[in-house]
Amino acid sequence: MEYTTKLMYQSNYWYNDGLKKANIRDMSGAVTSLRRSLQYNRGNVAARNLLGLVYYGRGDVIEALVEWILSKNFQAEDNIADYYIGKIQEVPGELESINQAVRLFNQSIELAGQNGEDLAIIQLKKAIAVHPSYVKAHQLLALLYIQTEQFSAARKELRTAHKLDTTDEITLRYMHEITQIRKSRPARARDRGKGDGENKEQTVTYNIGNETIIQPASSVFKENSGLHTFLNIAVGVLVGAAVMWFLIMPAVSVGRQRKLNERVVSFSDKIATQEAQISALKTELEEYRVNSEESEDLKAQSASTQESYEIVLDVAKHFAAEDMSDKEMMEQMLKVSRASLGKAGKSRYDEVADDLFPRMCEKLYGTAGEEFEAGDYDGAISSLEKVVKMDEGYKDGKALLMLAQSFEKKGEQDKANIRYQKLVEKYKGKEAAGTAKKALDSQNEKGQKKTKDNQDGQDSQDTESSGQDDQDTESGGQDDQDTESTQDDSEESE
Repeated sequence: MEYTTKLMYQSNYWYNDGLKKANIRDMSGAVTSLRRSLQYNRGNVAARNLLGLVYYGRGDVIEALVEWILSKNFQAEDNIADYYIGKIQEVPGELESINQAVRLFNQSIELAGQNGEDLAIIQLKKAIAVHPSYVKAHQLLALLYIQTEQFSAARKELRTAHKLDTTDEITLRYMHEITQIRKSRPARARDRGKGDGENKEQTVTYNIGNETIIQPASSVFKENSGLHTFLNIAVGVLVGAAVMWFLIMPAVSVGRQRKLNERVVSFSDKIATQEAQISALKTELEEYRVNSEESEDLKAQSASTQESYEIVLDVAKHFAAEDMSDKEMMEQMLKVSRASLGKAGKSRYDEVADDLFPRMCEKLYGTAGEEFEAGDYDGAISSLEKVVKMDEGYKDGKALLMLAQSFEKKGEQDKANIRYQKLVEKYKGKEAAGTAKKALDSQNEKGQKKTKDNQDGQDSQDTESSGQDDQDTESGGQDDQDTESTQDDSEESE
């Protein structure tokens, strides 16, 4: 199967997968599938239009408009993206309202980062009032409600976000956090109302004529004396001090410690959440990068295959019509990668090549021989490289041998040795292989001789240096003899 067809099949598969997920409000999954569809075929107009609808369903209207505009660039006529864009533009002020909602959302993020949760909540409420389907605004408002311990309001916002996108990871994580908080919180103490009979004061009721008199009953205990009152006050002061010391102060310390622990836990959760988000974003970015590189490779390979098919079909047409020269057809055919062609393409390629290449090889080989004899090694190399590309073993390797000799004559010995070595390995028993082996052996002998000459030269220098030292020594001995003879003459004269 051709690569272009494979890419189309893959793109349509992921489009269908995104459509299924969009039908059950799995917006996040639909976005992932549709993006993958566009990676295989960015011109898939249906996938791009559906991706715009999914973005619109999540409240990301700007992203939706971008996808629809790109869709119109790929297909200007009979494109349903025109209808979607027109529906948005026909409502006066809708785009301005959406822009206002986005600005309020961005302001709320800044306020939340500056510990202004109350102001951020007000801004988000305004954004949701203007743009009710804005999923990100509902999620951020729920997060701020959780931060300020308004769990009922947070649960309400998350339910709304969940209806808009049933599989959004952020919404599901926040809902899970609220559930865990509700399980971990202690049960609230219920208010117990006191009985009416306990609060009623004991009273005495009696009638005087037509009037009813109600007065408190007299206390069982009589008034205490002054000393008794003083003692009661003193005891009350002591009891109050004891209650303050043993009950209130520990409670205050425990309350402070609890608040401190809650702040530490809150900061730890924020850090963990941010680290998790950063890790997830890095993973997603790496996946996009890998997918993008694979997609680019497939696109390049597909483009090369398409170009090869076009060249083969064009040359086959001219070959049948006989309205193009052999040289021009050969130049075009040498650009084709036969391995990338399908069965039909290879058949067309071989049909032309089997008739064209032998003629051109014979002609170019003759031309190269004349250029080689004339000393035009560049021309010979150009002609022989084409011959070798059409038929590497032409003339039992003689074309490849002449190419190696041309490189050698030109002074490019490394390129020549590569061709010589190929002849020796692939064309054993052929005359060209024997000539190539002799050339390589000659190169080795020259290298060994050069090494030996260098070594002999070094030994000669060492010998001359040693001889000079011996001559100096003999000269010193002769001087000593002359000195002794002079001394003897002097003694005889005396």
